[in-house]
Amino acid sequence: MNKKTQRLIKKYPNRRLYDTHTSSYVTLADIKALVLECENFSVVDAKTNDDITRAILLQIILEEESGGIPMFTESVLAQIIRLYGNAMQSFMGSFLEKNVQIFAEAQEKFKDNSKSFLDSGFTPNEKVSEFFSSNPQSVQNFFGDYMEKSREYFLNIEKQMQANSEIFLRTMGETKQQKKDGD
Repeated sequence: MNKKTQRLIKKYPNRRLYDTHTSSYVTLADIKALVLECENFSVVDAKTNDDITRAILLQIILEEESGGIPMFTESVLAQIIRLYGNAMQSFMGSFLEKNVQIFAEAQEKFKDNSKSFLDSGFTPNEKVSEFFSSNPQSVQNFFGDYMEKSREYFLNIEKQMQANSEIFLRTMGETKQQKKDGD
């Protein structure tokens, strides 16, 4: 779906979510299903028309983190909180986004490479267990590729920050020198 035909979900003051595409009320579980299906949607406050999609997605993450096996440790969550208001905040957002993208690509590559193995007739748990135990090099390559791409991306960010800092400091130095010369 493009932006014009994007699925619209409205959140009403009674906290109910209404899917205008299906003309029915939906739950966070239904919205999670849309995410899993890669469905393009937005959630707006029915009263103010403010886009609250991020808030709804964060609610889904909170529910996932509260039940089952959490993805983020307390330490990671604390580190993320500490980055808010920090000069690195904007870089961290793009760093995390790029890393999740790289991980998803690596996961897709892993899935494609193991497709023939998975089509051999074992149950999924047996297949995965057997694959990991019989192909340790493939698993190591999978995570190695991901870590290398992640490291390269972080080093590129570091270089960009260094270059921007040098330009900023050089500009500040020139401004101070111009003030001295003008006095």
